[in-house]
Amino acid sequence: MFNMMDMFGKVKEFQSRMKEAQQSLGGITATGDSGAGMVRVTVNGQKHVLKIEIDQELVRPDDREMLQDLIVAATNKALENVEGPIKEHLRKATEGLLPNIPGFDLGSMMS
Repeated sequence: MFNMMDMFGKVKEFQSRMKEAQQSLGGITATGDSGAGMVRVTVNGQKHVLKIEIDQELVRPDDREMLQDLIVAATNKALENVEGPIKEHLRKATEGLLPNIPGFDLGSMMS
C-alpha cells in the first residue's frame, strides 16, 4: 500500500541529496577546444570557466577577431561536454530515493 508519509520523507531526502550533489559539481571538469586545439577552455560542473589556453601562434593583433570566435567556440564546446558528467553525478547522488514514476522526468531537475 502506498505510504504518503514515506514518500514525503523520500522527497525531503532527495532534495537534501540533490543540494549536496549540486554543491559538489565544482569538482567535475570538462574541456572543449577549437581551431584544431589552438584554443582550449576548461569549465566545471557549475558552468564556470576555469582556464583558457591559447596557442602562442594565435596571439597577433591582426588575428584578434578569429581568436575571439575560437574562444567562444571552445567555451561552448566545454559547456556541452560537462552536461553528461553533471547529469550522471546528480543521478548517482539521488539514486534509489524516489520510485520510477512513468511520465515523471527528473532530468529537467538535473540540468
